[in-house]
Amino acid sequence: MKRWNGWGDDDNALDYELSTSALHYLESLIGKATALPDASLEQVLATVPASRLAAHDLYSLDAEVRLRHARGQSLPDWLAMRSGEFGAFPDAVAFPQSSEEVQALLQHAAAHEIDVIPYGGGSSVVGHINPRDNGRPVLTIDMTGMHSLLSLDRLSQIATFGAGATGPQVESQLAEHGYTLGHYPQSWELSTIGGWVASRSSGQQSLRYGRIEQLFAGGRIETLQGTLNIPTFPASSAGPDLREFFLGTEGRLGIITEVKARVTPLPDQESFHVLFFPSWEAGLAAVREMIQGKLQLSMMRLSNAIETFTQLKLAGSAHVIALLEKFLSLRGAREGKVMFTFGVTGSKGQCKSALRLARGIAGPCPGQKMGAQPVSLALSAPRPLGIGLRGGYDGNGDRLGARTRGSEWHTGEHYQCAAGRGRKRARLHPPLASVPPGLEHLHHLHLPLRRELRRHPRPLGETESRRRRSDRAPRRHHQPPARCG
Repeated sequence: MKRWNGWGDDDNALDYELSTSALHYLESLIGKATALPDASLEQVLATVPASRLAAHDLYSLDAEVRLRHARGQSLPDWLAMRSGEFGAFPDAVAFPQSSEEVQALLQHAAAHEIDVIPYGGGSSVVGHINPRDNGRPVLTIDMTGMHSLLSLDRLSQIATFGAGATGPQVESQLAEHGYTLGHYPQSWELSTIGGWVASRSSGQQSLRYGRIEQLFAGGRIETLQGTLNIPTFPASSAGPDLREFFLGTEGRLGIITEVKARVTPLPDQESFHVLFFPSWEAGLAAVREMIQGKLQLSMMRLSNAIETFTQLKLAGSAHVIALLEKFLSLRGAREGKVMFTFGVTGSKGQCKSALRLARGIAGPCPGQKMGAQPVSLALSAPRPLGIGLRGGYDGNGDRLGARTRGSEWHTGEHYQCAAGRGRKRARLHPPLASVPPGLEHLHHLHLPLRRELRRHPRPLGETESRRRRSDRAPRRHHQPPARCG
């Protein structure tokens, strides 16, 4: 069951305690935090008002169920949940098992003037699943009961899922048939495939598999006027694409109950690598050349100097990191260096080609190969900033929230992470990254703590890449990036 007052699940290990050294580092940046007392579940349940709706077979009026569907996963939500100051609660929560039940719920809500909130995994950070206290009763429709793989068209490589399937449910069911969707947003563990479509989601490997609008092939939507079935036409020149009307609508036009998605056979190989550049400008120039040259990588993330320093500081053994810092310094990557993380996925030949081309663009920069493991496992690896501070844990008064922005290559827009303490005013960390359009999905990748450090690391380790395009080196239309050393 999902935690009632923070990120994660009561049945898994998504809650990691920060190490002593990590806490000391954070305290050096933002000061020592004083943890405020957490409200207990029993205390908050005592504040849940009686429902304004009459009992019905279609939904539950249980106070704890309503409490667990009252908030999302933004920083204000975490503060509200941990303090017990939830605000408004839904009057009822429904758990439909079919599209027909969703349609019945919508008609019931229309007939009784009930506000409806579609609810997927509850990972929203924009507040749209939070009930408003506007005098009208609120019905939250939880879609997680519709989580099955309904059909798989191997010829067209289109899978049909119930919209309530979470990321792990999507990938595990596809893996049994030798396929993957390859969509890994930051909220992958808890968010749903229907929620990805409704929020126009992007994943950390969208560079290879595409954003959700490229994966969304069609589906079924229940509206107040009836059922809409969107067929899986691969392309059409006859008017607007109906899929675009529903992508990113957050449930305003209807509730997505089935999603037809374009899937891909599981890759033969996959690994992730790290390179260091002497400066942000050098790293950005290399990334721009890779992107504009259509280099067949599955994932890219360029961390600026502040995030690079933070990741190394929180990564693990201080002794090992000190040796790495010394090696990087000897190779020309000193203060102000930036870290570039990328993935190669596909057949052996594709991966070898992609690595060769990336190596040619990057030049002789210090690099290392991360422990090869599927991205789904990497997402569950310890993430100090993403998990240890996400919603906090016992004894830690810090909280972390993040927002994603995109910009043109030539602008200096930056991301920022806000860290607040209890109910105190939030503090802003320095910018963490600058990412141009098409790279927005890179913002949320968190590095696994385990890395394979070689005694004499080469600029790039060997591995595989996953792409169909040719092995030709991309043409260069500008000055090559600065080299290390």
